[in-house]
Amino acid sequence: MITLYGIKNCDTVKKARKWLEKNGVDYQFHDFREDGMDNVPLKDWLENFGWQEVLNRRSTSWRALTDDQKNSMNNDIALALVRETPTLIKRPVTTSGNNTHFGFKETEFAQLASKSN
Repeated sequence: MITLYGIKNCDTVKKARKWLEKNGVDYQFHDFREDGMDNVPLKDWLENFGWQEVLNRRSTSWRALTDDQKNSMNNDIALALVRETPTLIKRPVTTSGNNTHFGFKETEFAQLASKSN
């Protein structure tokens, strides 16, 4: 089963959900704001991929951080910040088994969908 993590009103998350539905792919959606961060494997993501891959450094939330926060960023700081501000995460995050993808690319989604069937 594919789990799609994100925020329901995020444009990229909307595109991803639309793609999954259009292609008949079953998935479970976890909204960071509505469903919370308690059951999100954030620490695993940071350990496996690093904060550079997990955080969206083009987001408004990133730009709102102080220069000191940005310059001293590491996985531990990212973990604390994301728990307070989930919009720092690059969205959507899609997981299926041992596969995890950050962002939306149709080619990656097609591969993920074929592995989940």
